[in-house]
Amino acid sequence: MGYKSDTIAAISTAMTTSGIGIVRMSGEEAFSIIDRIYRGKKEKKLSSEKSHTIHYGYIVDEEAEIDEVLVLLMRGPHSYTGEDTVEIDCHGGVYVTKKILETVIKYGARPAEPGEFSKRAFLNGRMDLSQAEAVIDVINSKNEYALKSSVEQLKGAVKKKIDVIRNDIIYHTAFIETALDDPEHIEIDGYGKKLKVVVDENLLRIKQLLDTADDGRVMREGIKTVIVGKPNAGKSSLMNVLVGEERAIVTDIAGTTRDVLEENIQLQGISLNIMDTAGIRQAEDLVEKIGVDKAKLNAGQADLIIYVVDASLPLDENDYEIIEMIKDKNAIILLNKTDLSTVITKQMLKTKIEKPMIEISAKEETGIHELENTLKDMFYHGNVSFNDQVYITNIRHKTALKAAYESLMKVNDSIENQMPEDFFTIDLMDAYEALGSITGETIGEDLVNEIFSKFCMGK
Repeated sequence: MGYKSDTIAAISTAMTTSGIGIVRMSGEEAFSIIDRIYRGKKEKKLSSEKSHTIHYGYIVDEEAEIDEVLVLLMRGPHSYTGEDTVEIDCHGGVYVTKKILETVIKYGARPAEPGEFSKRAFLNGRMDLSQAEAVIDVINSKNEYALKSSVEQLKGAVKKKIDVIRNDIIYHTAFIETALDDPEHIEIDGYGKKLKVVVDENLLRIKQLLDTADDGRVMREGIKTVIVGKPNAGKSSLMNVLVGEERAIVTDIAGTTRDVLEENIQLQGISLNIMDTAGIRQAEDLVEKIGVDKAKLNAGQADLIIYVVDASLPLDENDYEIIEMIKDKNAIILLNKTDLSTVITKQMLKTKIEKPMIEISAKEETGIHELENTLKDMFYHGNVSFNDQVYITNIRHKTALKAAYESLMKVNDSIENQMPEDFFTIDLMDAYEALGSITGETIGEDLVNEIFSKFCMGK
């Protein structure tokens, strides 16, 4: 795999006015570059200082002082990238941070490519590919669960699980191939029975990981949630309560909401990508009809539908249409307007549809806590624990696990059909390779480049 050993540099903090800015360098020339642009109270060069020390001084371009800084020195291999690394902590103005980066580049570094620091860490063996991908997941975390899961993966939780399976596979593959090469000294008659026990154990391990993938997707991406109901049921009022501010226009006029309003909100550590839609009814107005069609389309693609029922009015044909639409979907039914005299009860609705039902008042903000708990129960299988549980949050990992599972199933088929032992090793190695793609041990350069291209510039 191609590797550049030159020195790279980038700004590692957000490009905005802030208290501090960080310019990072990594590579074999990092210490010689900082020697040429740093001026401290001592005349001693930073390249002669100890690793993992911090130094106060100024960044200069010839005689011109650019900024007062702290410089952190880290010698390879004991750094993030495994190379000599220098971090310059300057004042956080956009102009001054860019000016320091320009100076670093002027004196020998080149601008880093997106994700190149993490890519070097991977290529230098400082982390496996699943840990590297967890870096960007930590940065992009939208909720508490996503952050905790990403931190566990950053610590190597996925790699540990994968290594156990791969070590089993390679041991038995090597044994079979050795026996086939030396049949006079190594007996493998009846080895299929012993191998089947091992394969079944690892199929179970892979299945347990795959079973976490739906929860993992919810953690990482959030739940695509659509609020539906007939006009004036209180959908927009509910949206405003959940968001915590007046985002949707609320009036007593039916059909006020014409388009889809989207927000991302957090409930008990869960991300909801929530949409308030037009009230579903037979609309005569062309614009409202477009809004109703959009509402139905989004409901069909949703992970979760929140059906808001106006409990103060009898059910009508619009309600019956919605009930039919959500029968086969993940849905929660909210009986709204319980602050008024109600004519619809849970018992009445249960004769028509079996879904979780909660009595709420969007106006008085009651029942919201019960909604939060119901959501958590629906989308996470029991209480989420990060002590020893690993959640598969990456679609690439899920795809590789599925491929490994299918290959091991083929091994069992070969054993059952009493095929020659060399058939076992073909599918065992396919599973081994698929699992290795998760940690980066069996992966092509193009895919590595694609993965790291999604990282931010200074990471």
